[in-house]
Amino acid sequence: MPKYVMWGRYCDDVLAKRAPYRQAHLDGLAHQKALSVLVTIGPTKDLTRVFAIYDASDESTVRQLVEADPYWQNGIWTEYDLHEWIQAV
Repeated sequence: MPKYVMWGRYCDDVLAKRAPYRQAHLDGLAHQKALSVLVTIGPTKDLTRVFAIYDASDESTVRQLVEADPYWQNGIWTEYDLHEWIQAV
């Protein structure tokens, strides 16, 4: 199955703005992990960007997951790019 890398950007003042949506966001990520579609996800140390790897059948599936996330729907993630990734080792 193809893998996809997602790079996204957080809004300004992310720590305060994400608070109302954080638990729903984390619950959704846990569900994606349980389904083995989400390999890993996390912020950069400076909290300006988010990085994720998805294991999904196609790009459309990943876009649906990202855009259904409370962080996307509520402007915590302000933009994202997807790239199909070839794992070398």
